[in-house]
Amino acid sequence: MEEDTDYRIRFSSLCFFNDHIGFHGTIKSSPSDFIVIEIDEQGQLVNKTINEPIFKISEIQPEPNNFPKKTKLDLQNLSFEDGRNQEVNTLVKYTDGDQNHPSGSEKEDTISDGTSKCEEKADVLSSFLDEKTHELLNNFACDIKEKWLSETELIGLPLEFSIGRILDKNQRASLHSAIRQKFPFLITVGKNSEIVVKPNLEYKELCHLVSEEEAFDFFKYLDAKKENSKFTFKPDANKDHRKAVHHFVNKKFGNLVETKSFSEMNCSTGNPNVVITVRFREKAHKRGKRPLPECQEGNVIYTAFTLRKENLEMFEAIGFLAIKLGVIPSDFSYAGLKDKKAITYQAMVVRKVTPERLKNIEKEIEKKRMNVFNIRSVDDSLRLGQLKGNHFDIVIRNLKKQINDSANLRERVMEAIENVKKKGFVNYYGPQRFGKGRKVHTDQIGLALLKNEMMKAIKLFLTPEDLDDPVNRAKKYFLQTEDAKGTLSLMPEFKVRERALLEALHRFGMTEEGCIQAWFSLPHSMRIFYVHAYTSKIWNEAVSYRLATYGARVVEGDLVCLDEDIDDENFPNSKVHLVTEEEGSANMYAIHQVVLPILGYNIQYPKNKVGQWYHDILSRDGLQTCRFKVPTLKLNVPGCYRQILKHPRNLSYQLMEDHDIDVKMKGSHIDETALSLLISFDLDASCYATVCLKEIMKHDVLN
Repeated sequence: MEEDTDYRIRFSSLCFFNDHIGFHGTIKSSPSDFIVIEIDEQGQLVNKTINEPIFKISEIQPEPNNFPKKTKLDLQNLSFEDGRNQEVNTLVKYTDGDQNHPSGSEKEDTISDGTSKCEEKADVLSSFLDEKTHELLNNFACDIKEKWLSETELIGLPLEFSIGRILDKNQRASLHSAIRQKFPFLITVGKNSEIVVKPNLEYKELCHLVSEEEAFDFFKYLDAKKENSKFTFKPDANKDHRKAVHHFVNKKFGNLVETKSFSEMNCSTGNPNVVITVRFREKAHKRGKRPLPECQEGNVIYTAFTLRKENLEMFEAIGFLAIKLGVIPSDFSYAGLKDKKAITYQAMVVRKVTPERLKNIEKEIEKKRMNVFNIRSVDDSLRLGQLKGNHFDIVIRNLKKQINDSANLRERVMEAIENVKKKGFVNYYGPQRFGKGRKVHTDQIGLALLKNEMMKAIKLFLTPEDLDDPVNRAKKYFLQTEDAKGTLSLMPEFKVRERALLEALHRFGMTEEGCIQAWFSLPHSMRIFYVHAYTSKIWNEAVSYRLATYGARVVEGDLVCLDEDIDDENFPNSKVHLVTEEEGSANMYAIHQVVLPILGYNIQYPKNKVGQWYHDILSRDGLQTCRFKVPTLKLNVPGCYRQILKHPRNLSYQLMEDHDIDVKMKGSHIDETALSLLISFDLDASCYATVCLKEIMKHDVLN
C-alpha cells in the first residue's frame, strides 16, 4: 500500500478566515503544556472536587458477578439452578448476575429430558388452551422430539401446528413465552393474531455440538432474556470443539449475546477445565418483543467518576480499566474523546461496578498515569455530546516571527489573538479525529465500513506503519499471513483494540462473517467513531470549498441556523433555514450563522454549488446509494449540522520570558529573549483547540 502523501497537506492546506500575519511556536512539548478539562452540562469544570460525600459503604448495592478475562471462577461459591449435588465438571450453570438465588425447591427447575417440570408454564398453557388443543400441542412436540432423537428427518410430519387466533395481545405474549419455555426445541410465530408453532432447527443444530440437556437449558435461558444472567456450558477440554460452540452461538445469536471462555479448576483431578459462558449484550434485553418486568435498567449499578489521564489514549485507558474491574469496554460511557499527548480530565460512567470497587483500584491505575476521583453512584450512563464544552490551558513555547517579518513579535502575538477572539476561526475537525498514521487514516476505515467492506476495514485497521517496533511488526505479520493466533502472540498487551479484533478473528476466522464478529468485539462507540471520522473529513473538505467559492458572503442556497443559542451539532432540521435569493441579496444573515451538513440519512444539502459538490463527492467515494446505515454492525448515521465558524470564549493569555534561553535571530546581531505564550480559553463541544491555535498562529501546529 502506498504511503498517504497528503498526510500533512490535509491540514496545512485548510483555509484561514483571518488576515493577520501570525507567528511560529511549539505546542505539546510535554503533556503538561496541554491541559484539557471537560465542562459539564451545568457549566462546571469536572476536575473540581465535589464537596458532598462521594459514597457510604452501607449504601453500596451488591455487585454483579463480572469476571476479568483471566480470573478463575470461584467454584466453591457458585449457585446452581437445579439444586442438585453434581460434580462440577458435569454441570450446566444458569445464574443471575447478582448471585442472589433461592435455594432448594424454590429454585427454577432444570429440564434435562423431554418431560417438562415447569408446572407454572404448564398452568399458563392450561388456562389459555382448551384440553384438545393442549393435547395436540403435546403430541406435536413429542413427535418432533422422537424424530430428532431417532436421528431421522421430519418426513411425513406436519412442519407446523396452529394454536389458533388469540385476540388479546397480553394473552398472546404469555402463550408465546409459555410454549417456548416448556418446549425450547420449538419456536412460535405470530400471524395476524394466530400463533403458529414450528420445530426450532437451531436447537437441533446445537444438539450436534452439546448435550440435549445443555441445548434445552440454553434456549430457555435465551427466551427468558433475564438481565445480568449468565449461562455456562459444561466444561470442555477440546479447543476445536469450544471454537465450534463459540462460532455457532455468535453466528446465530451474536446480536443478542456474547460468549467468553474461562478456566476453572477440576476439583477431582486438579487440572484446569475451560467453560464457555454466555451473557446478554448491553441493553440486548430491551430489543426483545416481550421484555420482562425484571429487565428494567433500574436494577443496574451506575458509578460516575472523573478520569484524569496523562499521555494516554482514551480507548487504551478504558481497556485497562475494564480489565482491572472485570467488565468490558462497552460498559463505560463518556461525553467526548480527549487528546492523547495531554493531561485531560473528563467525566465517565461505568456500569455494573460499585463506587467502592472502583475506589479499590486507585493505586493500581496510577502506574498507568491515570487517576479517578469524584466517585459516586448515579442513575444512568453518559452519552456522546453530553457536555457543554472543554477548557484549555496551553503553553506555546519557542515563539518566533514568520520568515521575513520585521514587526515586533509581541505585537504579532497580541494582534493574532485579538483577531481570532473577535472574528472567530473556521470550525474544522482537528487532526486527532483522523489518527496520525501516514498510511491509513481512521476515515478510510470508516468509508470501508459504510460500503460494507468488512474485510478491507480489518486490513486497513491492521496496516502497519514504516516503523520497526513490536506493534508494527505484529501488524506486518498479520497482513502477510492472516494468522490471527500468531499475531496475538506478537501484539503487545496494551493494544486493547487490536487484541480484541485479533481474538475474534482467531475464534471466527478471516471470513466476511468473521470480520463482522471481530468488529462487534469493539464497543459501539468505537465502531461508530470510524464512520464519524469519514463524515468529518468530508465536512472539512466541504467548508474549504464553501469558503473558497463564496467567501464570507451568505448567498442563495446556503443553510443557516436560526437559533442563536445553538452550541452543538445536535439540532433538528426545523432549526435550519434555506437562504432565498431575496434574503441573499439583502444580506439578511451573517457568516457565523451558516452551517453545513455532516453526512447522514436525515439531512438536507445546500441548494447551490456546495450542494452539488456533496453529490459529486459521494459519487467519487462510491456512496451514491448509501443509506448511511450499516445493519450488520448496528450503526445508524442520521447526520447533523455544524457551524462553519466558532469563537473561543473566556480567552486570556500571558507572554512569558525565558531568561535561560537566548535565541539569535537569523540575519540579525540582536539577541532576543525567548518567549512562551500561556493561553487559556473555552470551546464548545466538538471544537478543536489545535484548530483554533492554527488560526491564531497561521502555522502548522501538528506535532
